[in-house]
Amino acid sequence: MKKLWDISPPVDAKSPVFPGDTPYTQQWAATLSDDCPVNVSAITLSPHVGAHADAPLHYDPQGAAVGALDLLPFLGRCRVIHALDSGPLITVGHLQHALNEVPARVLVRTYRQFPHQHFDTQLTAFHPATVQHLADLGVQLIGTDSASIDPADSKQLPSHQMIRQRGLRVLENLLLDEVPEGDYELIALPLKLMTADASPVRAILREL
Repeated sequence: MKKLWDISPPVDAKSPVFPGDTPYTQQWAATLSDDCPVNVSAITLSPHVGAHADAPLHYDPQGAAVGALDLLPFLGRCRVIHALDSGPLITVGHLQHALNEVPARVLVRTYRQFPHQHFDTQLTAFHPATVQHLADLGVQLIGTDSASIDPADSKQLPSHQMIRQRGLRVLENLLLDEVPEGDYELIALPLKLMTADASPVRAILREL
């Protein structure tokens, strides 16, 4: 049996969220008892909590909602590249050692240890030129263990805008702490949320 890596961080009330975004909460609508045969809960959360796929609607007022996206970019061969201690922005130089014959999906590890219980305001983002270079190489999806491909305090979101211009897809908040560099099969399908700007994913890697 092929080995699996679960690259989705746990989602619960302790999960970090972008400042001002909606955290995870859960309420019980019904609980098991002599009069009730089931537990039923209602959950409230931003679709950007935990591992998630951004939709163009997140950064483009005319962009598609996540439920309308083609699933192919979220499924298939990918390459995990380590860019540890790369500073505030990932440049092409941080990835160059692993870009030979790169597949259509690239996941970048920036953390030595993923921040499970706090939002990292100093997160490592992508330089927009890096996004452009990956697109030029035929990359269709960029994933990161960071909460955003742009700096947390960015107002212009240049890397998100480069994603928009080049038609790429993006995964954020991936848990890559235990994943060696190399090629894998990615499975990270968004929910069919027809008006949402993002979707949680249960992201996994499977050995080839």
